[in-house]
Amino acid sequence: MAEKKAKLAENKIKPTTAGVEEYLNSITPEQKRKDCFVLLEMMKKTSKEEPVLWSNSFIGFGIKRHKSEHTGREADWMRIGFAPRKANISLYFGSYIDKHVTALQQLGRYKAGMGCLYINKLADVDLKVLEGIIAAGCRML
Repeated sequence: MAEKKAKLAENKIKPTTAGVEEYLNSITPEQKRKDCFVLLEMMKKTSKEEPVLWSNSFIGFGIKRHKSEHTGREADWMRIGFAPRKANISLYFGSYIDKHVTALQQLGRYKAGMGCLYINKLADVDLKVLEGIIAAGCRML
């Protein structure tokens, strides 16, 4: 029997040509803006990719075709990235995040779900542990 070909999903969140730093400079409050610039440099250094603004609110590094374990649908998405939100900063790592139980136990204050970490501020986490999680994500994807 022929293998069923996965359907490529049309992603509503897409890369743009807008300026990442210009966007980050508009973030308030000031501490969240500073945290975003730290994440920008950390992810840029670790991923060895240039940042791209996706749909005017996500900062992504690299592009990878992801396949949903649940539906089998495929979509192009950032390898890693983050988005400043009103309540926190969301960090996107794909579905691998739950494989790093030991690192997550050492990270500090965060919430997690569906391949994401939610951090209120970088002062709540150990930056060396976070950088290790980012590096592991770059190697896995």
